[in-house]
Amino acid sequence: MRPVSLLRLNSVFALLAVFCLIDGCSLAPEYERPVLPVADVYENDVSGHASAQDSAYLIPGHEFYADETMQKLIDTAFANNRDLRAALLNVERIRAQYRIQDADILPSLGVSAEYAAEHLPAALSRTGREATSRQYTMGLGFSAFELDVFGRVKNLSRAALERFFSAEEENKSARITLASETAALYLQLVADRELYDLTQSTVALRQNEVNLIRTRSANGLASALESAQAETLLHEARAQLAARAVKTEQDVNALELLLGAEIPRDIPETRRLAELRSLPDIPAGLPSDLIENRPDIRAAEHALIGAYADIGAAKANFFPRIALTGSLGQVSVELSSLWKGSSAVWSFMPQVTLPLFDAGRNKALLKMSEADRDIAVNRYEKAVQSAFRDVRDALAQRRHIEEQTNAQEALAKACKDTYDYAMSRYAAGLSSFADVLDAQRTLFSAQQGLVAVRLLRESNALNLYKALGGGWQ
Repeated sequence: MRPVSLLRLNSVFALLAVFCLIDGCSLAPEYERPVLPVADVYENDVSGHASAQDSAYLIPGHEFYADETMQKLIDTAFANNRDLRAALLNVERIRAQYRIQDADILPSLGVSAEYAAEHLPAALSRTGREATSRQYTMGLGFSAFELDVFGRVKNLSRAALERFFSAEEENKSARITLASETAALYLQLVADRELYDLTQSTVALRQNEVNLIRTRSANGLASALESAQAETLLHEARAQLAARAVKTEQDVNALELLLGAEIPRDIPETRRLAELRSLPDIPAGLPSDLIENRPDIRAAEHALIGAYADIGAAKANFFPRIALTGSLGQVSVELSSLWKGSSAVWSFMPQVTLPLFDAGRNKALLKMSEADRDIAVNRYEKAVQSAFRDVRDALAQRRHIEEQTNAQEALAKACKDTYDYAMSRYAAGLSSFADVLDAQRTLFSAQQGLVAVRLLRESNALNLYKALGGGWQ
């Protein structure tokens, strides 16, 4: 290429660089985070204030879900759950959309090569002779690059970026939800296994009672009514045992669906909640602004910021658009002489478009973007209020859960003592079998209630941790 061609090429690139460096003004309104529409403190947790550094939401998931079996199940779910895969793929899709939109900020350069041949008969040729012409062209250029004077392209790119950030936060929220749901299902499975074993023990106990009644009846010491009552209790327990077996199998099926795979074979079959490593307590005195760390709230805020950028892009539609098209290249009738001689060609075509009449389209677009912004504000505020309620509900339950557990443990012990006492009095002939029946039913109910309240304690810690935005890191 000749020096003059190089000089022209450098001039075009220099001019193009100047255009790219021009930072157009932005017409987007300045973003201000809405004031949190909730109280400063949780009314059910007024014992003090915890600093952000001391709060439980900073505990990584692998430390909060400290039980090894629970960790393995959560890892399995992360690796195989289809909903989580879909959430991750959606993030990648929106990332690609952002890159497509962001690419409009810079011009797209392309190299073109063209060959054209034309044959004319003598009757159509200017020279009166049959002729064949050929042309070779090689060029570098860009087409319809918008000079972003009023920030339209920049705001569209910012809106796409905020949508990507929002999708990332939604993916984090999906991981938190999946971890908590996996832990909750596993806790439920262990509790139902414990209830199954309890019911099985109750069946054996009532079978012994039936055998005792039959022996006493054979010796004339028990009535037919007492025998029927004992049989009734036994069949009632057997029916509950079958129902517990169904519930346990359904828990396994639900857990495997959530995992997206079978429960790993190396995981022990835990059958009592007491065998699990308890979830840690959440410290008291939590400030309400901790919920801002929830990914779903951050996702709503990113969507709101993107809505502000969309307003800026809509406002820019009212102003002129400047589009640039240019090319630089070589042309020759011979391929061998394409880079020889004065065969350089170039073109530069700026275009300015000023909207005059669009039947109200631009005004409607601006109105729509402002409405989208208001909707995003409401969604953000609703997300904050929902999160605040989640925490308050968990705290309200936590206030009395220790007292409830202690009371249920004392009740179960008292019911066991009552049953033992009623059984000994009946064996000695000092009371009727009706006392044993009442004591047996009350004991079984109290034992089931104890399993339920222990499950409630673990579920409460899990729900509060999730409500504060704690998750697997």
